[in-house]
Amino acid sequence: METPGHKARPNSRGWRRGKTRGASNPRRPESDPGPHLGWGSNPDSSPSSGSSLRPRPHPHPDQEPSLDPGPYQDTGRDSEPSPDLDFGTDPDPISSPGPDSGPDSGPGPGPGPGTGRDPGPGPGPGPGQAPGMLRDETLDGATVPSLWRGSLEIRSEPKICQTASISTSEDACQAREQVDAEVQTDPPCPVALRYASQQDIPGLASFLRRVENLIIRELDKNWQSHAFDGFEVNWTEQQQTVICQHTLCYPLAQAQKLQVTSVSWNATGSVVACSYGRLDDGDWSMEKSFVCTWNLDRRGLNPRQPCAVVEVPSSVMCLAFHPAQPSHIAGGLYSGEVVVWDMSRPQDPLLWRTGMTDDTHTDPVYQVAWLPEPRHSHRFRLLSVSTDGKVLLWQAAGSGQLQLTEGFALVVQQIPRNTKLKKPTRGETEVGVTALAFSSFDPSLFILGTEGGFPLKCSTAVEVAALTRMPSSLPLRAPAQFTFSPHGGPIYSVSCSPFHRNLFLSAGTDGHIHLYSMLQAQPLTSLQLSHKYLFSVRWSPVRPLVFAAASGEGDIQLFDLRKSSQKPTVSIKQTPDESPVYCLEFNLQQTQLLAAGDAKGVVKIWQLSTEFTEQAPRETEDLDQLATEVAS
Repeated sequence: METPGHKARPNSRGWRRGKTRGASNPRRPESDPGPHLGWGSNPDSSPSSGSSLRPRPHPHPDQEPSLDPGPYQDTGRDSEPSPDLDFGTDPDPISSPGPDSGPDSGPGPGPGPGTGRDPGPGPGPGPGQAPGMLRDETLDGATVPSLWRGSLEIRSEPKICQTASISTSEDACQAREQVDAEVQTDPPCPVALRYASQQDIPGLASFLRRVENLIIRELDKNWQSHAFDGFEVNWTEQQQTVICQHTLCYPLAQAQKLQVTSVSWNATGSVVACSYGRLDDGDWSMEKSFVCTWNLDRRGLNPRQPCAVVEVPSSVMCLAFHPAQPSHIAGGLYSGEVVVWDMSRPQDPLLWRTGMTDDTHTDPVYQVAWLPEPRHSHRFRLLSVSTDGKVLLWQAAGSGQLQLTEGFALVVQQIPRNTKLKKPTRGETEVGVTALAFSSFDPSLFILGTEGGFPLKCSTAVEVAALTRMPSSLPLRAPAQFTFSPHGGPIYSVSCSPFHRNLFLSAGTDGHIHLYSMLQAQPLTSLQLSHKYLFSVRWSPVRPLVFAAASGEGDIQLFDLRKSSQKPTVSIKQTPDESPVYCLEFNLQQTQLLAAGDAKGVVKIWQLSTEFTEQAPRETEDLDQLATEVAS
């Protein structure tokens, strides 16, 4: 802004009017030396003596600027102008520096020593101009380095926001005092022990001394007695009749008119499995079949909906649960293959299989059994029999394969001739195997039922090579050691007694059950139960003199040899239309249960009466006596 005869001096922040020297500025403290615009001021100057200005030297470009701002402060642009303008009469500071100018002072305009925030009077008059008059002057551009920015850059240091550190400690609460307390309704009274001589009953001590030896002798005699061997207390409710507890079926298999070919209980006794196939005439090798399981202990059991279903491309002829693994089950197929499933994996149940190799059976597999290894009783191998005459032992190998470990073959020329047999057909060399049962007393001894109708006693410990041309990766051996008198037709089932080492049963198409002793060829007794086929026979696991048979007339017949050795004790009707009952199995864990499968695709679970589940005293001795009497 201009006044008459005067012009305001420009500075780095624009045009500004001066103020009267010595006027106080209420906004600036007395200690404030004045504005800092690059001009130094003499602190000793006063309004009376005039101002002595000296220029503040500019820093060298290579010189680091000072961090001390000194007396320079920014001047505000909002200072009100004073009506009295005094520009002073000091000589031109450029041509005549003040007495307080240092040797380093350079020419240049600077502010006066005023105490306000506004700068003092502008530069003095130039040559040829009256003092106190304003003049135009063009100055070179001044560079003022930013001391504030440099100060911040130097002083800046990285900062991290961190909450207060978390301190942890482990403390334990422990009572200072421990007191053991008991609750007693009445205060205990000390009991004084009195000896026999102090008892009121006279002669008690002498009586006990007299009978002591007699009592000990009788206790030792009872300890050595076998009167209660095999007897177990049954705490379940007494069952007077045989009742059907469950009727199980798979509608999809029934729609295909498939039959129940085999049943098996798992190791816990709570799960029953059945296989579906076809045993009557017809081409059933190309039909798919099923393996189904039901858990009888599961709540909300649906008898028409199995807990697990496995679809098999070939008819399943037989099943056998693993003795120790409740979810593993082995099956023999009509194609000759042996398969093991894990029923706990419904999406991919296939565990092991033999595949179709030279070692695989070439005829249907009619029975499979788990056999413990000789030196490792907790490990099991799988044995399979077929009408191709081979008995094969399999063991699980890598990549889901069953590998052949031992093999046996039944050849007509190597069958023992200790009994009269039918002459084999010309050109026939192999003996077809239809049934298998292992001895409960000798794990290497087993009985085979054959298509020719004669049972064979065999052993896995034989070393005689089989005279066969059947292909095999291992040399096959001849297991037959003894031949028994034949049935009138093929044998469909054999069962070894769990209570006698020499007794076994056989059932065949002639409708007879034969009770054999391994010590003689002729049967001990023969029972005609049906005019049709008998498909299965099983010894009771808890009663030495009880067994069950499944007939082709739709009946399950229960025998108790203590009551009668010629007729069944109880006959159960499985199918109302007399369809054959193909298979049955006792439950080894829940001994009151019996499972049976029929040609209608139905599995029935029968709960036996108490008379078939509770062993009578001396029943084992009665079985031994029966075997001895009949044999003599």
